[in-house]
Amino acid sequence: MKNWKYGIFDDAVDKGSSNISLNKIQEDNGEYPVFGAKGFMKNVSFFQQEKEYLGVIKDGAGIGRVSKHPAKSSILATMQYIIPKEEYNIDFIRYFLEGLDFESYRTGSTIPHIYYKDYKKAKFPLVGDSEQKQIVAILDQTFTAIDQAKANIEKNIVNAKELFQSKLNDIFSQKGDGWEEKSLGEVCYVLNGYAFKSKDVIEESNTQLLRMGNLYKNILNLDRKPVFYPDSFNKNHKDYLLKEGDLIMSLTGTVDKTDYGYTVKIPKIDVDLLLNQRIMKIEVHDSNILNKDYLKNYLLSPDFLSRLYDTASGTRQANLSSRTILTLKVNYPQQIDKQLQVVNQFNQLRKHIFKLENQYSKKLKNLEDLKKAILQKAFAGELTEKEVVA
Repeated sequence: MKNWKYGIFDDAVDKGSSNISLNKIQEDNGEYPVFGAKGFMKNVSFFQQEKEYLGVIKDGAGIGRVSKHPAKSSILATMQYIIPKEEYNIDFIRYFLEGLDFESYRTGSTIPHIYYKDYKKAKFPLVGDSEQKQIVAILDQTFTAIDQAKANIEKNIVNAKELFQSKLNDIFSQKGDGWEEKSLGEVCYVLNGYAFKSKDVIEESNTQLLRMGNLYKNILNLDRKPVFYPDSFNKNHKDYLLKEGDLIMSLTGTVDKTDYGYTVKIPKIDVDLLLNQRIMKIEVHDSNILNKDYLKNYLLSPDFLSRLYDTASGTRQANLSSRTILTLKVNYPQQIDKQLQVVNQFNQLRKHIFKLENQYSKKLKNLEDLKKAILQKAFAGELTEKEVVA
C-alpha cells in the first residue's frame, strides 16, 4: 500500500445546487443542454456551469448514480453539482464517487435521498496530478474491458429471449392435418371485471382486489399495492370471485407499449381474489377440446400478441375489447394429448432459457462486483499496475 496522505472528499471538490425544474425548462429553448437522471432533457437559453462538472442523483430512484457533463450546461434539481477543485482531475473524482457506497448515506423510505453533507466527509486520497492521471488511465482501460464483457453478456441475454420468442412462435403457429383453427369465441367465453368502488376499500382483510398491476409481465404479484375489501364481498360479488386455475388477462396499458395483454393462471393462494374492471377472465367451453394450459401459453405467443395489440384503441391509453378479442383465431392440435405435449415442450424451453438468463445475470453481477473491488483497491493506493480484464 502506498503511503498516501488522506483528507476528506470535501477537500477536493465544491458542491453546487440546482433550482431547475421541469416546468422551468418546458417553454424555454436555446443552445445549452439540461440533463436529468436519465440523461439529456432539452436545450435551453441559459446554463448554470461554465466548466465541465459531475452530477450525482440525490432524490428518487437511482440515488448516487454519477454522470459527467460538458461545460455550459445544467442539471435538474433532483441532482447535485460536484465541481472538482483546480488541482483535481474530474475523472479521478468521478471514479471515486462511483466507488462510494451511497446506500449507506440513504435517508427516506418512500422517496430516497442522499445529502452532500453526509458523504462529503468520506475518506479521500490527496494525491498529485500525475498519480491521479495514472490511476484514471488504468481504470479507463480496465473498465473499457469490463464494459465490453458486459455488453457481450447483455447481447447474449437478448439473443436468448429472441430465441425463446422464435421457438414459441414455431410451436404455436403449426397448421394442417391434426390441427384446428377457430376463433376464441368458438372455444371460450369471457367475463369482464367489476368496477368496485374505492369508498369500500378497507385496510386489511382476506379479500383482495386483483388489479392490473398485479399481473405485471405475466407474473402474479399480490404484494404490488394491495387493495382489500370486506370479506362479505366474496359472497355479495361471488360471480367475480376468482378460483385456482382461472385464466385472466389485463386489458389496458400504454399506447405504443406492450404493458398490457398480460395473461396469468391463478395459482393456489391464501386470499380470496375479486376480479377488477379492465381485467378479463377467460374460460374454456370444453376442456376435452382445448386444454387451459395450452391456451394460456398460446395467449403468450408473439404471433397472438401481435394480433392482439393491433386491436387496441385509444390515443394515450391503449384499451382492448373482450368482444374483439373473441374474434381472434387460435389454432391447436385436435388431440388433447398432443396439446399437452406442446405445453411440455414450451415448459422445457422456458426452463432452459430461464437457466441461461440466470447464468448471464450472475455474470453481470460478478462484473459489477469486480468494478467495485477495483475502485476500492484504486483509492486505497493499491492499484500500481494495469490490471485489465481479459
